[in-house]
Amino acid sequence: MDLSLIAAFVAAAFLLSVAPGPDMLFIVANATAGGRRAGLVAALGMSTGLAVHTLAAALGLSALFRAAPEALEVVRLAGAVFLIYLAVTSWRAGRDTPGGVDQDPEPATAPRRPLRKLYLMATLTNVANPKVILFYLAFLPQFLTVGDGAWPVWLQLLTLGGLFIMVGLPVDSTVGLAAGSLADKLLRRPSFRRRLERASAVVFGGLAVRLALDSR
Repeated sequence: MDLSLIAAFVAAAFLLSVAPGPDMLFIVANATAGGRRAGLVAALGMSTGLAVHTLAAALGLSALFRAAPEALEVVRLAGAVFLIYLAVTSWRAGRDTPGGVDQDPEPATAPRRPLRKLYLMATLTNVANPKVILFYLAFLPQFLTVGDGAWPVWLQLLTLGGLFIMVGLPVDSTVGLAAGSLADKLLRRPSFRRRLERASAVVFGGLAVRLALDSR
């Protein structure tokens, strides 16, 4: 692969990673609701989703979405439904959180989501995001090298996808840890946690509406 193209790709990947988007909102929403560990797990789940997209692109599934646009539409609607589910569960969690006095520090009053479930939620949210699929269709091919001596396309796609994850994961992890650090100081207050759960529900609901209305 051309080293100059790799350097350009890494720079572009960093700029894309630091730009606020649905994935970052998801991480922040979960970090503020569950603390630093939740933020880090959400970031890891998002990177796992990117790994799935990378493998799909390398295996030629991107060609399937080009040939059958209706498949991408199915993925888009499935992603919107899943985000609605997250919004509903977050709202219910906020409604069910006891509203005792803020001075009560008892951790049992504010149970957090299981980290394994959060990891799966983050992974599925990223996998079901057609924006990421379109990103792999439109962005990665610009950095492929062709001609004599060039690596196989599948290997180049795996390499570029791996680099994108290596750039994005530290950014997402930093965001999750920063949001979680602030939340950890406040989460022992049941009333504050209830507000955070409802705020998370609003974020997930907004992402679902955006995904459902924006097919491209």
